[in-house]
Amino acid sequence: MSTQKQKQTEESSEETAIETETSSHQQRRLDEKAARKADREAQRQAAEESLDDEETVKLKVFRFDPEVPEKEEPRFDTFVVPFHKGMTVLDALIYARDHYDSSLTFRHSCQQAICGSDALFVNGRQRLGCKTQLADLDGPVRIEPLPHAEVVKDLVVDMEHFYDQMEAVEPFFDADELPDDELEEQRQDRQNREKIKMSTRCIWCGACMSSCNIAAGDNEYLGPAAINKAYRFAMDEREGEDRKEERMRIVEQEHGVWRCQTQFSCTEVCPKDIPLTEHIQELKREAVKNNLKFW
Repeated sequence: MSTQKQKQTEESSEETAIETETSSHQQRRLDEKAARKADREAQRQAAEESLDDEETVKLKVFRFDPEVPEKEEPRFDTFVVPFHKGMTVLDALIYARDHYDSSLTFRHSCQQAICGSDALFVNGRQRLGCKTQLADLDGPVRIEPLPHAEVVKDLVVDMEHFYDQMEAVEPFFDADELPDDELEEQRQDRQNREKIKMSTRCIWCGACMSSCNIAAGDNEYLGPAAINKAYRFAMDEREGEDRKEERMRIVEQEHGVWRCQTQFSCTEVCPKDIPLTEHIQELKREAVKNNLKFW
């Protein structure tokens, strides 16, 4: 009996030791996390104090992280960054991320208004972060993710639905016939090139889709970007007639061009100045002409 009690006592002691070690390890992790947080806050305060004699701009940035319990509730964080002539919204965000909070998340790539990855909602309007000058904005500058899209984290939204709508119009060139010589180009006259030139400038940023009230209420609506992409090919003289008819059938559907209410919001926010509403209306006219019958 004494041996069994001794064994139970030893097992109990081992379990207590393990629990104590686990608890101690967790506490160390919590202490280290608190220390890192305090260090970041101290660095932020020191950086802000060092800017007292410089011209600065204040950013109010939307924050949200569903994977971190204490950050699941959306909020706005304030960052004070040094201002210089020519500074863009993207420049300011990069400074805030690099100097204040490395967890601040947003998309960017080329910084030349070509990739379309940094479309944001700045001071109540869809804009490209790399193209928008801070000098043109009233402060504090409020930066949010694109409306009418699911927020993944901070300023990053899920673009999958937008890409699906773009793919739905089959955005690729499809001619009935190709030149016999594979090195021979498919010629296009200058007038036709001028007609479709603006539509080719789309950078798939999603700003127009985000600004469209119809797209916000109708998840099946193709949206201005996708319809513009259809216009780019349907109006290209090099595309085959049969293929053009197929493309027109896509945009003539219930959730196609006829859902547009001509609000011009897409045209107003397009960073590449594409006359999106005008292109949608022209496709409407083409659809009417295609369906006219003369007896």
